[in-house]
Amino acid sequence: MSSVLGLIPARGGSKGLPDKNLRELAGRPLLAYTVDAARTSGVIDRLILSTDDERIAEAGRALGVEVPFLRPPELAADDTPMLPVVQHAIEQAERDDEPVGWVAILQPTSPLRRPQDVRAAVELARTGGCDSVVGIVEIPRHLSPDYVMCVEQGLLLPFLESGGGLTRRQDARRAYVRDGTIYLARRDIVMESRSLYGKVCLPLAIEAAHSLSIDTPEDWAEAERRLGVV
Repeated sequence: MSSVLGLIPARGGSKGLPDKNLRELAGRPLLAYTVDAARTSGVIDRLILSTDDERIAEAGRALGVEVPFLRPPELAADDTPMLPVVQHAIEQAERDDEPVGWVAILQPTSPLRRPQDVRAAVELARTGGCDSVVGIVEIPRHLSPDYVMCVEQGLLLPFLESGGGLTRRQDARRAYVRDGTIYLARRDIVMESRSLYGKVCLPLAIEAAHSLSIDTPEDWAEAERRLGVV
């Protein structure tokens, strides 16, 4: 398998939890958890940090992470999609004449990520003949679209027409959400097809106990609880 670029995207702005990428979680910088998982996995050939904030860049350098550029402001807005951020990072990384085969997006807001999950994603990509691998977690059965309801014109109705006959949540189909632990995509899919998924996207099931994306103070408190701080 060609080289894997590990990319940690960590912009400076955050409305839900200001400066979350600079905060300490259980006595360690939030960034440290992702850096450790990437390195310990043994499958990341080059690890870089993409940020627009010099303070975050310094925090990354202190952890030994490569920060070869600062992300331009137009790629660090609240509504900036991930795709152009990843494309920019690949372009910058390849300026050093180091061709990128795959890019592993490792968001610092997933501090419970395990090295073995990163490793599993790369191994799945090696053998699966796929365009991408995405971490997913199963949602509780009562939240399955088969079992969820909606309100239309004051009436309670099944969210999906096919769910009208369900009376037990056990009968609802399993459903999953992307959990943020890892997005792994081939370079050509990102740069030429302009996608993070492509046509053949394989799922990597993440255990719920290790799946948490920090966006709010409540998420932060949950991360502390799981790490044994409170």
